[in-house]
This record gives sequence, C-alpha cells and structure tokens, in this order.
Amino acid sequence: MTVVDAAEPGHDEVGYTGPATVVVDEAEVAVQVELRGYFQPIDGYFHWYGRVAANPALDALVTGNRAAVLLRTPAGERPGELSDPDLWGRFRVSGHSTPPFALDLEVDPR
Repeated sequence: MTVVDAAEPGHDEVGYTGPATVVVDEAEVAVQVELRGYFQPIDGYFHWYGRVAANPALDALVTGNRAAVLLRTPAGERPGELSDPDLWGRFRVSGHSTPPFALDLEVDPR
C-alpha cells in the first residue's frame, strides 16, 4: 500500500496505490487500484479518481463499459463509478466527497 503525501515536492494531490475491493451488484472483486484526488473549491467537493488494474472477473460483471460501484480500500469505502476502460483493460474509477483512502492534509509550515 502506498499513500501519496501532498507535502512531497511535485505533488499537489493526495492518493492511494494498493489493494481494493470493487462491489458491483453485491458481487465483490479483489483488485489493485491507483487513486488520486483533490479538493475543488468551486463546487466544494473532494474529487477522487484513478484506474483499476485489468481484471477478467470485473470485466464479466460490468456491462456497457459503465457501472455504479462501491470501492473499498483498507482505509474506507465509498460509492463511485467505473467507466472508460482503456486499451489495457483498466477501468477508470471516480467519485466525489470523502475518498475511500486516508487523507493526510497537513500543510508544511515552511
């Protein structure tokens, strides 16, 4: 599991890379994800997004290249949407509001 720290040089987003579970219509599939996110002050939401590693079991559950899902990581779970599989079979996943990963939003006082 990797947590991206917003205070690291070159990073203005926070995120998570590691194991997760995607729940589609009560069916659970273990997957690997890479997630990022940011707070959008214009609409007042935290937007999170990323990719789910290619997974044949997930492909079998998702019809029409789009599905409402529950994404669960070791830090939490949130509703989101799978969409837009890329050429390598990785679904895009996105949601807004509290993300399914831990946020370390402490600001460096330097």
